[in-house]
Amino acid sequence: MTEGSIPSGPCFRINGRATAPNYFENLKRLDTGIGTVIHRGNDIVTEFPARLHLSFLMYDFPCDDQLQTTGTRTYLTQAVVNTLRLSFYWKRGMTLRHATGVVATHFETHRLTPFARELTAELPEKFEWVFEFDLPSAGVPVSDSLVFILRTPDGHIAARAAGRM
Repeated sequence: MTEGSIPSGPCFRINGRATAPNYFENLKRLDTGIGTVIHRGNDIVTEFPARLHLSFLMYDFPCDDQLQTTGTRTYLTQAVVNTLRLSFYWKRGMTLRHATGVVATHFETHRLTPFARELTAELPEKFEWVFEFDLPSAGVPVSDSLVFILRTPDGHIAARAAGRM
């Protein structure tokens, strides 16, 4: 999970998840004095599976500086989301390398119904976005982290998160 923001615009939250059939079942992480060991039962796991399935849920979220203010605020819209560019990287130490072969498999937008339905006409439209990707990961050590970066058209980083085992 991470929060992001568009300069002089809306803020948002992204929840993400990586899955692979049977791969994460019974996986255990053990941090030792000599490093981290990932194991399943008696077997030590050293690499990610051949492919990871990534899913993200993105939705409007008030910016920290907007929590105490009243009045109007900027909301995340389909037009803004359409301009964002997502990149994936594998991180080892301080080195980032592009994750290649990433395929977008699903995208959808849901309009959220306000809790106070009688005020629907007066309230701004709010949405949530679902993104899904397949990511080749064969041969990638489990000690690497998966990083995603969401950028605005001018290259500003709107959100960044890293996931590790």
